[in-house]
Amino acid sequence: MNPKSNTKGLAIFATALLPYTAALLWATPAHAASAFEVEFSGEMLHTIRVDAEKGSGLECVYVAYDTKGMGISYRASSADAKVVWRRFSNLGGGYAEDIEDVVYESDGVSRLSSLQGDMGYIVEEDGRQYCFWVVEYLPHRFTLESVAPSAEPDCSASVLQVEGHGAPIYYYSVTGRQCTLSRDITVSYDTQEWNDSDKIYEKYAAQKTLPFISGNVYISPAAYTHTSFRLSGDRFLREWRWEVAEESAVVAPVAVACHTEAVQEGMESGSEGEDASPSSAGSNIIGAGKGEGLGGSAPAHIIFTAYVTDGVLHDEWQMSRDQSFETVEYRFNERVLDYTFNEEGTFYLRYVGSNADGTCETYSDTYTVSIGASALLCPNAFSPDGDGVNDIWKVAYRSLISFSCQIFSRQGQEVCSFSDPSAGWDGTISGKSAPSGVYYYVIQAVGADGKKYNLSGDINILKKNVKTTK
Repeated sequence: MNPKSNTKGLAIFATALLPYTAALLWATPAHAASAFEVEFSGEMLHTIRVDAEKGSGLECVYVAYDTKGMGISYRASSADAKVVWRRFSNLGGGYAEDIEDVVYESDGVSRLSSLQGDMGYIVEEDGRQYCFWVVEYLPHRFTLESVAPSAEPDCSASVLQVEGHGAPIYYYSVTGRQCTLSRDITVSYDTQEWNDSDKIYEKYAAQKTLPFISGNVYISPAAYTHTSFRLSGDRFLREWRWEVAEESAVVAPVAVACHTEAVQEGMESGSEGEDASPSSAGSNIIGAGKGEGLGGSAPAHIIFTAYVTDGVLHDEWQMSRDQSFETVEYRFNERVLDYTFNEEGTFYLRYVGSNADGTCETYSDTYTVSIGASALLCPNAFSPDGDGVNDIWKVAYRSLISFSCQIFSRQGQEVCSFSDPSAGWDGTISGKSAPSGVYYYVIQAVGADGKKYNLSGDINILKKNVKTTK
């Protein structure tokens, strides 16, 4: 390798990198922020100091209302310190130019009498650099003329047409990267949010902060109740006590939202499409246990309830055997659906709410209701002796939609009858304890799957022998 040719190549490479190296130099000033301060003179209103974006290489951003006639000064740490002023544009600190009209005084104070807005500045003292940006606010002044809802509704956001000026205010990092100075424009309005403990959509006063306004304003999520929208700002006029504000007329809600729950008799409630779990009630049901979800044994009585925001004017519960709801077997135009499931199979239900003209809809999660095949088992003995064990003769069942049971003595006398499969015989006849022996049952039932039951058999009453002593 030729050492001379290699040296020449490195020199060309280093020269090409000079602008980038300079930019990196400005991006990483080696100084403590608290060691540098500047003062402004000739202000119409006090200059506002704002923290610069992290990684910008700037100490801060100063916002001056009108830089015309304004000056800026810096006091060095010592009278004999060497201070240099530079100014840069959106190209970044790597392209900063020396400022010639700075006045250096004997006490270490340096003054620039003609401050230019929307420019970056670098004050260097003995190699230490202090970088900041000055925004002239007047050309960017926030104005408002009117606020009105958009003529075209949006289901996901409240859309406002704003007449005025609130475009972004930009400043630039020492590497020339564009940064946005937030105006903190405030939008105040009413909406609703779900209160789970009270099971209601509550009205509350909401507030959004916008960094700037450019064209239509989108408030997401949308307002769910009747409200007006008030815009005020910006943060700089607010601090200078010149804040401006405009308010729209009251508008009706377009967007809609819902919250739903399902409560089954003998089961805990499930909400937002989550299945409920059976409670310990109904332990005589075959196959019923925790984790089976909604349904289980027919008849299954379930109440589905929808809680909605103010914009919902049309209600519909949909029932389908198809999870995708491509085919809907039943539609119920009500907010509370009280339904008893008497058929075997799996059913899917969901709530659909819509606004006045149907342009916006809200869907609940899907509820799954599974009704099992029918079953019926009859015990042949019980011991009604009051010990708390097997004192009542009861059938074990699942998914019976009709039921009739008659119990007879050996002489053919009817001693008990009932039509609820969860009921039973306590071993008494006309309020008195029935004697031990054999009795007979006759049962007719129909299952949710259409199966018919015609059963009969023996019931043995077993009682403990009680010995007495004289």
